[in-house]
Amino acid sequence: MEIVKVWSEDGAGKVVEIPADMTARDVCQLLVYKSHCVDDNAWTLVEHHPILGLERCLEDHELVVQAQASMSSDSKFLFRKNYAKYEFFRNPLNFFPEQMVAWCQESDGSIPQSQLLQNFLNSSSCPEIQGYLYVKEPGRRSWKKLYTFLRRSGLYYSTKGTSKEPRHLQLLSDLDDSNVFTIIAGRKLHNAPTDYQFCIKPSKVRGDCKELKMLCAEDEQSRTCWMTAFRLLKHGIVLYQSYNVPQQRKSNLSPFSAPVRSVSENSLVAMDFSGRTGRVIDNPVEAQSAALEEGQTWRKRSQRMNVLGSPSPLHPSSLSTVIHRTQIWFHGRIMREEAHKMIIQQGQVDGLFLLRDSQSNPKAFVLTLCHHQKIKHFQILPCEEDGQVFFSLDDGATKFTDLIHLVEFYQLNRGVLPCKLKHPCTAVAL
Repeated sequence: MEIVKVWSEDGAGKVVEIPADMTARDVCQLLVYKSHCVDDNAWTLVEHHPILGLERCLEDHELVVQAQASMSSDSKFLFRKNYAKYEFFRNPLNFFPEQMVAWCQESDGSIPQSQLLQNFLNSSSCPEIQGYLYVKEPGRRSWKKLYTFLRRSGLYYSTKGTSKEPRHLQLLSDLDDSNVFTIIAGRKLHNAPTDYQFCIKPSKVRGDCKELKMLCAEDEQSRTCWMTAFRLLKHGIVLYQSYNVPQQRKSNLSPFSAPVRSVSENSLVAMDFSGRTGRVIDNPVEAQSAALEEGQTWRKRSQRMNVLGSPSPLHPSSLSTVIHRTQIWFHGRIMREEAHKMIIQQGQVDGLFLLRDSQSNPKAFVLTLCHHQKIKHFQILPCEEDGQVFFSLDDGATKFTDLIHLVEFYQLNRGVLPCKLKHPCTAVAL
């Protein structure tokens, strides 16, 4: 058994004792179980190197003890959501632009979506990603723009323009004993030509910058393509199995299998009290409709009590203005920059969202939403009608008694938004 410490975004840490054969997915499920949060297969362990300014998500099948052995004393594991972990299996054409996939260029350009991934997953085929990358010169602050090729055997660059001839190819890095990391330190530290930095770090290297292969892409899409291709070429079919069978568990770890809901929710039973005695509702469809009805009744009751002017400290009108603070998607008084950072860290997939207090208007809120890898902000303003406070993000055309009601509506309806709210941006306390 080994001791591993895992940190959450709020700086709290949890020590877990794990066997040597425990994977990153197993540890995430154990933390989900201990923290009573919902397991939606998006939780990841992040290998974070603050001094080098690097981080990467461990693959679900990776052994955590093995990963820890290659980390320096200042490095740590973070427990974080990453909704984009397997997004390339759902939308491969968004991840692999045709001009970067060598055999797309050689064909008539009509590569079927299934074939694109098949070539990566099949160990006998030899897919290749090509394009310009800026490569940092070892021991210097200067970068060189080189035409590079990523194959199963490694990352190469051409010494003569875009030539693929073997005599013109030089190996930059192999894939077998290396991992690909995002550089989070910012452009200035490495004097990088663009913001889209990443690096290849050999597993044996702990804290030495000289051994890192610092790379820089020209835009976000090409950086994502290089990094995704690296993962696929290195791990192949194992990634597809992790994506396809997320619930597959080792029999000796069955005590850690996480409940779909939190433990406290599992102790609740749907009851019908419409008759003289209570009745347990067994039918899940009936239970769901009863829960919805109860929610609507609560809202009607809150409106009715508001009209009566209840002097209670838990006045429903004040309750509707604070009840959202219990929700995982609400992040309080965080700045716009912090909201951007969280969305980027958790995968930048369509429908990833959070709500926060407005910085410019103390009575308003802001919905931060990701769509097509762009982060947009929508102001939610309070409006009063017949003494009742409502919330709206479309100038009062659609009004809600509280923010929970608003989020529920836009999870089902796009309305004025570019897409529905799909993935709550979550920071869990360990």
